[in-house]
Amino acid sequence: MLTKKIQEFLSKDQFETPFLVVDLDIVAKNYQKLVDQLPGVDVFYAVKANPAIPVLELLRDFDSNFDTASIQEIELCLKLGVSPECLSFGHTVKKERDILRAFNLGVKTFAFDSLPELEKIARAAPSTNVFCRFLTPNDGADWPLTDKFGCSPDIAADLLCQAVGLGLNPLGVSFHIGSQQKKPSNWSIALEKARRIFDVTSERGVNLSFLNLGGGFPSQYRVPSCNIEQHTEEIKKGMKKLFDDKVIRAVIEPGRFIVGDAGIIQSEVVLVSQKKYSDHKRWVYLDIGKFGGLPEVLNEAIQYEIKTPYDNEKVGPVVIAGPTCDEVDILYDHSGYQLPLKLSIGDKIEILSAGAYSASYSSVGFNGFPPLKEYYI
Repeated sequence: MLTKKIQEFLSKDQFETPFLVVDLDIVAKNYQKLVDQLPGVDVFYAVKANPAIPVLELLRDFDSNFDTASIQEIELCLKLGVSPECLSFGHTVKKERDILRAFNLGVKTFAFDSLPELEKIARAAPSTNVFCRFLTPNDGADWPLTDKFGCSPDIAADLLCQAVGLGLNPLGVSFHIGSQQKKPSNWSIALEKARRIFDVTSERGVNLSFLNLGGGFPSQYRVPSCNIEQHTEEIKKGMKKLFDDKVIRAVIEPGRFIVGDAGIIQSEVVLVSQKKYSDHKRWVYLDIGKFGGLPEVLNEAIQYEIKTPYDNEKVGPVVIAGPTCDEVDILYDHSGYQLPLKLSIGDKIEILSAGAYSASYSSVGFNGFPPLKEYYI
């Protein structure tokens, strides 16, 4: 969102585009809102969403825990004074030497979704806590996470029982209903699957006590999404129905919701052109594209709201493209974007709700373009 702080920052007009600017007050507000909405549920911020030091320091001071995807993210958090007890190595595909390194640094909680991964953890991090990620429907998500990670619930139950024989402590389960989820009812489906795993393992003498609800809480983009309260109410309803008789630790792994709408990207129009006399759709080229910090426009999945200096003027259909020489560097062609007819070379535009999965995805120099610049205010 274009907060007062961000508007004042942009008014100085002294920074070369493209760049990301994040209002840390909004990060704090979003974190606190989620905590207030889900009392008793621990937050593990998904570092991958935005690993900027100012963001991590702010959340550290709020006593957040952290979901990490790599040894590098673990080392970054530890360098900032985060206790290893507050870290979860949440990636289900890890090099064994990275598991060992994390273990030696004091990390004691690891995710898995297969027997080979479980065996790696047993060898490199003996006697530690493990939780299994299972598959659950992601329909309704703008950015589904259904194929690459997780296993079927029956496999999850078997693996958690096998963990005991490998000398590990099977804590519980995790799932992810899909990033930018617009269908809150998916929480109930996932929770029912989780409860079934708890029951099956209990029948085999393995009592689970950990429920990782993952992420999926949405930011607000071009098409309004359901609000956070709809998600948290569905979670609370499902937890009360299915886990009220259990003493468990429930956690969430928000990323996008915490930092997404706290940041905007300012970009410059590099070119406005017409491909054919018969085509009324203009091409608008920006100085940022898929490789510079907007990879989530892949398949036009995440549709950012775009502000221009002429938002009250007459508009027309456009194709929006990035600056690189790669043909796939087209942001939007089929989603019905329209921009003001007055928009021209050199104009500045703002891409809203861009605080998550932007700078952390930016390439280090494709076509010679530098990584996306970042400012935290």
